[in-house]
Amino acid sequence: MNPVTKLFHIQYPIIQAGMVWASGWRLASAVSNAGGLGLIGAGSMYPDVLQEHIRKCKQATTRPFGVNIPLLYPGIEQLIDIIIKEEVPVVFTSAGNPKTWTPALKAAGITVVHVVSSAAFAKKSEAAGVDAVVAEGFEAGGHNGREETTTMVLIPAVCEQVSIPVIAAGGIGSGKAMAAAFALGATGVQIGSRFVASPEASSHPLFKQAVIDAKEGDTLLTMKKLTPVRLLKNPFFEKVKAAEDNGADKEALIALLGRARAKTGMFEGQLDEGELEIGQVSATIHEIKPAAEIVAEVWEEFKATIKKLATLSLP
Repeated sequence: MNPVTKLFHIQYPIIQAGMVWASGWRLASAVSNAGGLGLIGAGSMYPDVLQEHIRKCKQATTRPFGVNIPLLYPGIEQLIDIIIKEEVPVVFTSAGNPKTWTPALKAAGITVVHVVSSAAFAKKSEAAGVDAVVAEGFEAGGHNGREETTTMVLIPAVCEQVSIPVIAAGGIGSGKAMAAAFALGATGVQIGSRFVASPEASSHPLFKQAVIDAKEGDTLLTMKKLTPVRLLKNPFFEKVKAAEDNGADKEALIALLGRARAKTGMFEGQLDEGELEIGQVSATIHEIKPAAEIVAEVWEEFKATIKKLATLSLP
């Protein structure tokens, strides 16, 4: 049995990333119902909102689902309390030290996965007691690693250093990319950007359209003096780039960013003034599809790709 499907008790080793302003209960339950693992993105939720989404997800699916928590956000204690009280089976943590909350989550019987951007962080996560790691390459949208290590380099590096399951992320939006990740040693994939372009994603329709309109080179990693984040180029991005080119310090960037900038763009659809977080793989996304179709399409293409590779003649 595949280590990832066994760990999460799911049909396919396909995880939908817990993205801010995109991954609510509708998307998470749709992916879980389709045989993958859906994640609620808690990074954009107040405690009462997270609780509502967890309860609605339970009503919408009888299959396993999880919650993603960026550890850098304030009020993390309340979110952890709700997750434990609501008996969420799986938690993905990111952007922080896994030692802080893994013991408490594990003590509550929760499967814990941590997102890493380097082999060194993967080793520390394994030592902290997590059950698996997501190795997320430079191509990924949203908050990203400072190392700028691409997925093709990161996955085998992480696999060499840990004995727990490795889930590949960053630039994966198709079955062919999934097959490539498995060839590098991963036993599961986490897909984010592809699921943004689905009816179930809570993102604004204008943002979804911007994603499917994106071309190669339309995203760039920025705000490295704060927390590096990959953004779709728009007037706000240009302001940030100009500020960075002119030597803006951390405080100046914080002032420029202001409050709720991601919500403004991705949830409210103000594409000029908002922060539009999306991965490089957006350049290969050309239509909005139901989450269940995306899961099925990725899985079928993965199997077809593996079969095709097995038939290739070697010299």
